[in-house]
Amino acid sequence: MQAPLWLQMAQSQWHPPPLISLFLFLFLSLSFPSSLENPSPQFSCKPPHDCYPFCNSSLPTKIRAQDLLSRLFLSDKILQLSNGAASIPHLGIPAYEWWSESLHGLAPNGPGVTFNGSVTSATIFPQVILSTSSFNSSLWFSLASSIGDEARAMHNVGQAGLTFWAPNINIFRDPRWGRGQETCGEDPLVASVYAVEYVRGFQGEPEFEGLDDELMRDKRILIPRDSKLKLSACCKHFTAYDLENAENVTRYTFNAKVSKQDLEDTYQPPFKSCIQDGHASCLMCSYNQLNGIPSCARYDLLTQTARNEWGFEGYITSDCDAVAVIYEDQRYAPSPEDAVADVLKAGMDINCGTYLLRYTAFAVEQGKVVESDIDRALLNLFSVQIRLGLFDGFPNKQRFAGLGPNDVCNAKHRKLALEATRQGIVLLKNTKSFLPLTKSKVSSMAIIGPAAHNASLLNGDYSGTPCNPTTLFEGLRTYVKNTAYSLGCLDIACESSDGFGEAIDVAKTADIVAVVAGLDLTQETEDHDRVSLILPGKQRGLITSIAHASKGPVILILVGGGPIDVSFTKEDPRIASILWIGYPGETGGEAVAEVLFGDVNPGGRLPVTWYPESFTSVPMTDMNMRPDPSRGYPGRTYRFYTGEVVYPFGHGLSYSEFSYEFLSLPKFLSVPKVELLSSTPDTLRTNQVDYIYIEEVETCEALRFYVRVSVLNDGGMDGSHVVLLYSKSPARISGAPKKQLIGFKRVHTKSKQPTEAVFFVNPCENLSNVNEHGERVLEIGNHVLMVGNVEHLMVVGS
Repeated sequence: MQAPLWLQMAQSQWHPPPLISLFLFLFLSLSFPSSLENPSPQFSCKPPHDCYPFCNSSLPTKIRAQDLLSRLFLSDKILQLSNGAASIPHLGIPAYEWWSESLHGLAPNGPGVTFNGSVTSATIFPQVILSTSSFNSSLWFSLASSIGDEARAMHNVGQAGLTFWAPNINIFRDPRWGRGQETCGEDPLVASVYAVEYVRGFQGEPEFEGLDDELMRDKRILIPRDSKLKLSACCKHFTAYDLENAENVTRYTFNAKVSKQDLEDTYQPPFKSCIQDGHASCLMCSYNQLNGIPSCARYDLLTQTARNEWGFEGYITSDCDAVAVIYEDQRYAPSPEDAVADVLKAGMDINCGTYLLRYTAFAVEQGKVVESDIDRALLNLFSVQIRLGLFDGFPNKQRFAGLGPNDVCNAKHRKLALEATRQGIVLLKNTKSFLPLTKSKVSSMAIIGPAAHNASLLNGDYSGTPCNPTTLFEGLRTYVKNTAYSLGCLDIACESSDGFGEAIDVAKTADIVAVVAGLDLTQETEDHDRVSLILPGKQRGLITSIAHASKGPVILILVGGGPIDVSFTKEDPRIASILWIGYPGETGGEAVAEVLFGDVNPGGRLPVTWYPESFTSVPMTDMNMRPDPSRGYPGRTYRFYTGEVVYPFGHGLSYSEFSYEFLSLPKFLSVPKVELLSSTPDTLRTNQVDYIYIEEVETCEALRFYVRVSVLNDGGMDGSHVVLLYSKSPARISGAPKKQLIGFKRVHTKSKQPTEAVFFVNPCENLSNVNEHGERVLEIGNHVLMVGNVEHLMVVGS
């Protein structure tokens, strides 16, 4: 068909002056509004446009994407480079919103998700940091799969997109980070496994049944990367992003100075796993600079590493307005057009924001961007849309078309949310087995604190409208009808003690008293870091006042995603038990009550170190993981930190005691004999090999082995238990971790009976370290495997 004059102009070699280009952009933006103005489901390839090859679902994705691209004019192409992609009327393609959010349930943080239609709420599952503390990879898969079902159901009624920007797999490096609650904690292995399970579950990859998830990862590789998707998941924020605003530095201007060792050892593994094992279809580049270059402008990261080395096949989006930041905040690019050129040539495909819409035409006109740069990006974008079925014709022909409102907020998902909260809750302290409570012996209770009867404070950030939330007070009343409640503090900030008197009066009359303290989104959230690790305001005064006034010891319930220095409670006999409940979501009230009264035996473990307040003297902007005694720098995370802790990574009590025994694992591991590779290359050694470069090991698969551990429940109560397997290397490599987690399992145990936990260890991945040059090596010598206080010496030799 004959194109309109303005489209012919755009397709030709002639480029209009800047003012005319700007007018065309504004005209197009107004002429073809966002799909958000029409909440009904939108789809392409309706008659008479269904005859195009890009609508033929029997053709390979690449051919379909290339066909669609060939039918676009330059102006069409530019209007696809924003999260709010414009419609393409001459091809019958409606507008599309790329930005939807699904961190721990559907959330309206992005414009793609709305609750103003037939679906008015969605299940709020526990915040990620709490789900992570379950250390249960199959649970993580189920959570993501259920969130995906609700997302696809909402898409089918026009209230969500198909491309979601979750999970957040950055390392929780500093305890003050406001977004640490969104992450999987501080350990790169845990974050890597979580990334894989979330992406697989959310995108619709089938779950594998079998004894060892690690073994099943080999089979995942056989799944075609070109396969259809239920939804698209996006691993963010690539890379070394973990600061909002600290020390007069914001996330928009922060230059993260990261060593090669820390980058390879800590920051990159979750992203590599997300791509290689999870097959994520989206990657988001972050605001910050990495060693002086904006993340979204790093060709070495986006193209050389993610695409060429890791095999990424999907689209890369900027964080929102991250392209604008490159020029306007960081002044890295000398002009907006240069910023556009930098990101497109680096390998970024789409801009969350309008910068590419506003300046790409000018960049083309100035010769800084060529049309092939845009074509490369659009092929990636269209390929993902094709895999999602957006060009397969009528919706009822698409997979998952049967999902609808009945698949949101259903009983199955609420049950799963409850189970995730149960498994995540961490028992930090339990003096003289004060918990669990016996229902028949408790005639009255009191629960005190601003979060005690406020469900909204239990959700965390990136939360939508909950289906049926229960407060902690409501949960306790199902066990003890005579339960009283008092605010104590007006809010979490607790700047006044005016409410203490009433709270003390309530506490004096109760058999059992629980105080709810901690954090909320006024203390930690996106764009807001903490400056202190102690409880906000006068919360400590509230706790101690209630503990003095109550008949017996009190229970402290801590809400929040970040570590809190509650050292004052550890030795205080008036505070018998402490529970950390993270942000438990809509089922928090039920789960906490079940744990307090012993219907659930707690088994969660902390996924992050809890540091003392003195740690706040460490600059938040210091990205180094390793300690540096010469400048009094203590390092970060359990792998490297040398200071005192409030509670260590992996801490978590149970109502039972557990003991371990190694059942089977090798005492000697033979690796192929190699030529001399010494950690001191200037010293000639003829008979000793210090380490082997992993990239030169051709038989990694042959080196893998099983570790079987017997777990004995020595207590009187059944319950699930998390088994953590660590390794300690010979530490000849400078900066080697003190120890590192190489496996974790959550097993169900019965009282006085043993249970077996099986781990599958790949020495090239699990026993290796990273040297100062960013190279992964396997050290020769004595390696120690540890579970609890039980150790096993294994010699690695050639």
